[in-house]
Amino acid sequence: MVDQSNKEMGEPGSSMHGVTGREATYNLSTSNVPTDPDTHFDLPVDSEHKATKFKLFSFAQPHMRSFHLSWISFFTCFISTFAAPPLIPIIRDNLDLTQKDISNAGIASVSGVIFSRLVMGGLSDMVGPRYGCAFMIMLTAPAVFCMATVSTATGFILVRFFIGFSLATFVSCQFWMSSMFNSKIVGLANGTAGGWGNMGGGATQLIMPLVYQLIQSTIGSTPFTAWRIAFFIPGFAMIFMGLCVLILGQDLPDGNFAALQKGGNKVKDDFWKVFFYAVTNYRAWILTLTYGYCFGVELTIDNVIAQYFYDKFNMQLSTAGLVAASFGLANIFSRPGGGLLSDIVARRFGMRGRLWTLWIVQTCGGLFCIGLGKSNSLALAITVMIIFSVFCQGACGLTYGVIPFVSRRGLGIISGMGGAGGAAGAVITQLLFFTGSKYSTERGLSLMGVMIIVCTLPVAFIYFPQWGGMVCPPSKAGDATEERYYGDEWSEEEKQKGYHEASMKFADNSRSERGGRVASLASPAEGRTPEHA
Repeated sequence: MVDQSNKEMGEPGSSMHGVTGREATYNLSTSNVPTDPDTHFDLPVDSEHKATKFKLFSFAQPHMRSFHLSWISFFTCFISTFAAPPLIPIIRDNLDLTQKDISNAGIASVSGVIFSRLVMGGLSDMVGPRYGCAFMIMLTAPAVFCMATVSTATGFILVRFFIGFSLATFVSCQFWMSSMFNSKIVGLANGTAGGWGNMGGGATQLIMPLVYQLIQSTIGSTPFTAWRIAFFIPGFAMIFMGLCVLILGQDLPDGNFAALQKGGNKVKDDFWKVFFYAVTNYRAWILTLTYGYCFGVELTIDNVIAQYFYDKFNMQLSTAGLVAASFGLANIFSRPGGGLLSDIVARRFGMRGRLWTLWIVQTCGGLFCIGLGKSNSLALAITVMIIFSVFCQGACGLTYGVIPFVSRRGLGIISGMGGAGGAAGAVITQLLFFTGSKYSTERGLSLMGVMIIVCTLPVAFIYFPQWGGMVCPPSKAGDATEERYYGDEWSEEEKQKGYHEASMKFADNSRSERGGRVASLASPAEGRTPEHA
């Protein structure tokens, strides 16, 4: 006799596995998702062996260890990429940089990221996030050390360009979290890992001026020597984190890509097929645009905000760095908060709730960005900047609360497309509004806010047949199911070989994106299994 409460919840492997419609409003776990008891993991897991609990202060292998390795490595790369802006007043005097040189260097620092994030998406799909992350860090670390040797504006721009490649680790970070955590907490996991990594953009505004001043006071270096020595700190930090990821990391809950493929436990996918299904999914392109005007805006602010406060309000270098740091440091709660909010609304309203919340939060961010450009007092500018940072970074977390559901097969490439969109947005914005003397910084900020609002509108066109969109409800067609949506990424020949089984498990676990209405769906008859099984 089957216990009635367990029957309502859904047996592991049933079409209602993990979906009851009775989940708690919020907990750092998906306590109502049936777990797989036949495992050796420290955390409870679902049928894909993804963790159903998120224990922030745990280092349990492999789930939470992967979380901490991913965000700390990304944090380190952010510090290195934006180590120069807080020292610009000193560097520009040493290298005789013009405002155009400084703007071009800022653009260069995020230009290479467009390409490197696309590459990282493919690497994550084909060889795993561990190798992708470690190799990117180790390859870009020498560029950080090279900053100590630059003597011309051209050299400064080139070095910032190559250091910026390291921000591709964001893609491996998000792929890693989407592979390690259940769909009901993936927004929180992605948001926290990405947000805490992005926090490096704020931390470096504090760290680099302090390191610079410490070098001056302890070894008596001249200003033009001290800033060069300061770059050795982020350089060594990158080498250390690259080794940690390579030695301590694990690609998937069940092991590393190479070992699983060798043992026949993971399909070695065809890159061009993965690429095709990713780039032909229009939802990926809309989210790429959307991310360009939340994360892209964040990158832009990281490049211009310290100099903006230093010049406009005649602040000391360290004080301007402290104020600028508050923007990036808000990531400690704002981006995770966006991911958490995405998960919370999905429990009641499903995917439609995720999309509506993304649109509302990012549009509000645009309004506060306009307000920042129109602020004329220091107190008002700081207040508006902090509020703006919460909405801007929250939208980043909300975007990556949606991206893991766009494609199961092309997750890495779509994550890379989104990340590349963020960098592209930063490049376009800086070229349009912060290069040359056409616009003042204040005017550029306001125009950037308008662009945020406009580029968020296409979110209304995202539609999933099985879940609906912002405007339209789910399709009433009988084949509008999660199995059909994710199964269409595989040919009939591939299905016959069983290559699609991981996608079908994901489809089963993603039924929660139907929202509260899943409570009214009938459980399969006793003894029956889902169609895909």
